Amino acid sequence: MDAHGTAVAVGCDRYSGGVKQSAGGALIVFEGGDGAGKSTQAAALVAALRRDGRTVTLTREPGGTPLAESVRSLVLDPSHAPVSAVTEALLFASARADHVARRIRPALERGEVVICDRFVDSSVAYQGAGRGLGTERVLELNRWAVQGLVPELTVLLDVDQTTAEARRRERALATDRMESEARAFHDAVNAAFRELAAHAPSRYLVLDASAPAAELTDAIVDRVTGILAERTEVSA
Repeated sequence: MDAHGTAVAVGCDRYSGGVKQSAGGALIVFEGGDGAGKSTQAAALVAALRRDGRTVTLTREPGGTPLAESVRSLVLDPSHAPVSAVTEALLFASARADHVARRIRPALERGEVVICDRFVDSSVAYQGAGRGLGTERVLELNRWAVQGLVPELTVLLDVDQTTAEARRRERALATDRMESEARAFHDAVNAAFRELAAHAPSRYLVLDASAPAAELTDAIVDRVTGILAERTEVSA
């Protein structure tokens, strides 16, 4: 559904291939609505993988490079509102292109595990569905921006809005432009995330974000370590 309640078709069958990653490297992405706990779980996964002796890069979107962080500060700053949906989508895509070229792809080529808080799916959900630009159009823009790079696994933390709003209040931090959007916007975003996952289930781990944090971490670490072990066996 888009922000106006219109059904949207997520063309993620066109996002199921992508550029082959190096034998030792893997891109793991965390997605979900604001307040889902992505940052917490990403940090927990990084700690677990490092204890296992793996070299890990933790990064985020928008951001991850000086240029992309500058774009982040611009696009999320409430003082710049209103920002047109098209401008927003292009800014996020440009930040992502720099992030992939300068940080993510070099790390993958070194054989590192890259953990990224948000990636292409966020643009598809927020600008494609939430802003009503169309998921297919936003997906195509971002496929070009990342030059076909597809995550090895996307962890979707599915959060209901009541829980998300409560968590945002608990943080007692100023909300950015996205977080301050109406509930209907966030409902459309979450629906788009679920639809993306439903179209490519083998590439997603969907978890109820209201579950205990330790339980979520165990499920994520188990899935990711299994994937990395399989990749090691194949490359041996």
